[in-house]
Amino acid sequence: MVPDVELKVSSQYRADHALVTVNGEIDLYTAPQLNRELADAISGSPHLVVDLAQVDFCDSTGMNVLLAAMKRSRERGGSFVLLAPRPAVRKILQVTGLDGVFSVYDSLDDLPAAARAT
Repeated sequence: MVPDVELKVSSQYRADHALVTVNGEIDLYTAPQLNRELADAISGSPHLVVDLAQVDFCDSTGMNVLLAAMKRSRERGGSFVLLAPRPAVRKILQVTGLDGVFSVYDSLDDLPAAARAT
């Protein structure tokens, strides 16, 4: 039996982007849910800010979901930003070299002005 791993995802639409807040662990079991939620958010706005401040763990499946979402966002002329990853997630980004692929910011205040518009 697969253990119940909680993942909570919520989206708020701002002036010209969607803020997607993720809470929990992103892994093989929860990645499909995140994929659906990100796809829904992109259909509402191709400009995404994905808040990872409450994500304790993200495996390679989760990273692939984030990469695929970034690709879909850019294909629609949008942008894709990761916000405030915790040290464990930041380490995965660094080890895999994905910190050079994703735009990563520490806080909403660090985002470019256009992404902060509300």
